[in-house]
Amino acid sequence: MPVSPLDYRYGREEAKQIWSREGRHARQLEVERALIWAHSKLGRVSPEHYDIIADIADPGIVTADRVDEIELETRHDIMALTKAMAEAAGEAGWCIHLGATSNDIVDSAVALQIKDSIKIQFETLSNLTLTLCDIAERESNTVMIGRTHGQAAVPITFGLKVAVWVDEMRRHLERLKELTPRATTGKFLGAVGTGAAQGEDAFQLQELIMENLGLQTPMATTQVVGRDRYIEWVGWMANLATTIEKILQEIRNLQRSEISEVAEYFDVEKQVGSSTMAHKKNPITAENACGLARIVRSMIIPSYENALLWHERDLANSSAERFTLSHSMILLDDIIIKCNKVMKNLVVDNQRMRENIDLQQGLIMAEKVMLVLVEQGMSREDSHEILRSCSMKAIDENMNLFDVCAERNEIIDKIDLETLKEVFKPESHLGFSDSIVELTVKRTREYLN
Repeated sequence: MPVSPLDYRYGREEAKQIWSREGRHARQLEVERALIWAHSKLGRVSPEHYDIIADIADPGIVTADRVDEIELETRHDIMALTKAMAEAAGEAGWCIHLGATSNDIVDSAVALQIKDSIKIQFETLSNLTLTLCDIAERESNTVMIGRTHGQAAVPITFGLKVAVWVDEMRRHLERLKELTPRATTGKFLGAVGTGAAQGEDAFQLQELIMENLGLQTPMATTQVVGRDRYIEWVGWMANLATTIEKILQEIRNLQRSEISEVAEYFDVEKQVGSSTMAHKKNPITAENACGLARIVRSMIIPSYENALLWHERDLANSSAERFTLSHSMILLDDIIIKCNKVMKNLVVDNQRMRENIDLQQGLIMAEKVMLVLVEQGMSREDSHEILRSCSMKAIDENMNLFDVCAERNEIIDKIDLETLKEVFKPESHLGFSDSIVELTVKRTREYLN
């Protein structure tokens, strides 16, 4: 009976397969095989016996079910694995797990899971970033209200808002590339990391195994790979989940009925927003992803605690890591895909953005008027006080700020009415928004290429 929502509601099969029981089992078999391959290269195991091990290191031959059966007796998962392999290997069974300790297998297999996970993450995050690039370019000149403290501030473009997200996504991709070698590191120097059980060729043996598996070789370890590596990766996932929640939270806020400037796509033919309020068009995918992002972030605390092992190791981290690594990756993958879906089909209402600008009755142009007055010789302090006074009057008397300014001699003496009309156009106060979008998107596309 499925209990975890990952079993029946969240996550893609591509991500789940990596962290499934079968995915873990297959990679542990692969690590055991690589160990015997390295021994054969060093002359300790005959090529014939290695070939036998390579043949039976197959989850279709040494099954996860058989390993589970043996574990009921041994109460040790890796010992159960090696016994199951020995059963299938016959005379070659003598060399299985030769010189290894359990975490040589476990941590190296986890490194393979992380390696495969990161490959997917690069792909999905790159696709999301390109989607954001497309939106930033398309909406580069779409003028809207910029908001601070939840209040109307000055004009911005929707393209610039998205370009900020694009730049942040590029940084996440850079971080992932930088941490990949550290997070995809295995180990094979035995029980407490001395290499004593591996013999005089211990370093070479470990190097051969890591090269064969496509993993990085550590400098020094205890019985386990340093959990700072896992912390960095889980921390990266928490960081990216936060960025995506920030993006989707903004979409949700801009979809509020009183704003209605952008919206998650809604299938008006079939989709239902509410079981009772028939008019509702809720941003359910964005809300879903935001909720999952909170779970991903929560995994960082046990990840830190998993690094606090006694002496050269204990087992307190093992059970927790079966949740932290798998759930973080699977849920983040789901979040990335859902964010991309929302953004690809995003509805942008340019007309509503203009209507909301007009509803501000010129107030968002106060800064622009102030700066023009300074250009005409007025002190910044005096111009700020004049615009503050005019703005308060416009708000109190429900007037357009332009009309209030047109009545102030201090302003009209410096700016004639025709010029003042031009100053009050939102397009006149966008600065280098289009250039920022262009440069950001160009740099990101170059990075991805």
